Amino acid sequence: MEKVDIDDVPVQNSPLGVHSERRPVSSALGTEEFAMNFFRLQPGESFSGGLHTHHDQEEVFYVEEGTATFEIGREREEVEVGAGELIRFEPGEFQQGDNTGEGELVGWALGAPKSQHDWDDLESIIHCRECGEETGHAMALTDEGRFRMTCTVCDTSFEM
Repeated sequence: MEKVDIDDVPVQNSPLGVHSERRPVSSALGTEEFAMNFFRLQPGESFSGGLHTHHDQEEVFYVEEGTATFEIGREREEVEVGAGELIRFEPGEFQQGDNTGEGELVGWALGAPKSQHDWDDLESIIHCRECGEETGHAMALTDEGRFRMTCTVCDTSFEM
């Protein structure tokens, strides 16, 4: 049995700088088959920073306070999720969630299986510097804590 106070879980934000508070609760609890992250997002901030998918993980978001707008699929369909609501994404389904409200958003990202996804199974849709279009990009975390993005069409890589 493990128990933690959310305020005792250290803040570990994305290297993209898209949110001001992300707390990896699954790390603090020592889970192996379940991922759990707490977020406190200010207006305009994002859970992830871009349209992406986890090919190896199902993901559920719970909005405790505030309003999130999720872009879903390559078509970027928008779905609003308010306080007390949840939204589920199956492995391979592209999504991005942002605080589009005027106040603070408090929410949770939950994933399974595994407490952390494999970087090789994460894909983002971003503008390719070589192709000139939005394409799928494989992601890797560098030793310096930055993201290496590699276009799945032309194999061009760059770091963010």
